[in-house]
Amino acid sequence: MKALLKHTALAALIGLSAPSLASLAYVSNEKDDTISIIDTETREVVETIDVGARPRGILLSKDHTRLYICASDDDTVQVLDLATRTIIDTLPSGEDPEQFALHPNNKHLYISNEDDAIVTVVDVSSKEVLAQIDVGIEPEGMAVSPDGRWAVNTSETTSMLHWINTETFRIEKNIVVGQRPRHVEFSKDSKIAWASAEIGGTVHIIDVDKLEQIHEMTFKVPGVNQDRVQPVGIELTSDGKYAFVALGPSNHVAVVDAKTYEVLDYLLVGARVWQLDLDKDEKHLYTTNGVSGDVSIIDVDDLKVIKSIKVGRYPWGVVIDPTT
Repeated sequence: MKALLKHTALAALIGLSAPSLASLAYVSNEKDDTISIIDTETREVVETIDVGARPRGILLSKDHTRLYICASDDDTVQVLDLATRTIIDTLPSGEDPEQFALHPNNKHLYISNEDDAIVTVVDVSSKEVLAQIDVGIEPEGMAVSPDGRWAVNTSETTSMLHWINTETFRIEKNIVVGQRPRHVEFSKDSKIAWASAEIGGTVHIIDVDKLEQIHEMTFKVPGVNQDRVQPVGIELTSDGKYAFVALGPSNHVAVVDAKTYEVLDYLLVGARVWQLDLDKDEKHLYTTNGVSGDVSIIDVDDLKVIKSIKVGRYPWGVVIDPTT
C-alpha cells in the first residue's frame, strides 16, 4: 500500500512538474529582416531571429521540423531548423521570391519569382532546380492542392491564375480573375480554390474539377471607402464552415460562410491586415497587420478580436506549428 501511495505521489509530482507545450506562431517582419516567435499559450513574443533581407512568405515543412523563408531581397529561400532556431541552408529560388508552396510529398517547393515572371520548382533535399515555368507578369501567390495534383500561381499584372500540372510542370489552363490577384487557398478536399484579387476587390471561387469560376465575391465594409477594401490572404477552417479574408488597408477581416459564400461579419483588426493562420485547434485566428506592426488574435467561436501582440516592423506572413 505504501509503495502504491509513493508511486501515485511521484506520478502526480511528475505531472505537475511537466509543463504543457503550447504551439508556436512564426511571423515574418519584412522591414526588420526578422522572424518573431509567439507562444500561443502566453500570447507573447518569446524570441526574435535575424534572417535574410525582406522576409515575406514563410511555411513549414510537412514534418514541421523546418521553416522555409522567402528572403525576397536576397533572392533566396532560407531554411530555418526549428530545433536549433538557426538558418542551416539556402535554396536556389530565382529573383525576388515572394510566396511559395510545398507539395504534399515534402520535396518539391514551388516558388513565385516576381521579377523574372517565372515559377521555380526546387527539390528541397537535393537543391536541384527541377523546372522554371514561364507565367504572367509579376507572379505573386502560390498554392499546391492538398491532393498534390495542381500548383497554382497568380500573376498580378496579367490578372490570371496559372494552373500547373505537378507531374509535367506545364501550365494546363489560365483563368482570368480580378485585378492584381495575390493569394490562392484550397479547400481541404482539393475541390474548391479561393483566389483573392487585391485591386479588383474580389475573391474568386474556382471549381477545381472543371477549372471554372463558379462564384465571385465582393465586400462592403461599413464606414470604409471601397478603394481600401483589398482582399489578400485567405484562411479556411477544415470543417468547411468559415473562410476568413484579410481585406488589407480596410483593416478588417471578412468572415464568410464557406458553403453559401455569404459575408457574415467584418472584424476590425490592425492596420493593413495581410496574412492569416489558424492555431492547431482552429480556435483562434492570427492575422499579420503590416502598418501597425502587430498580430491580432480572433476567437473563432465568438468571432471577436481578443488580443493584439506587438511584433517587428511590417509583419507579413504567419504560420503556426501544430505539433508543439
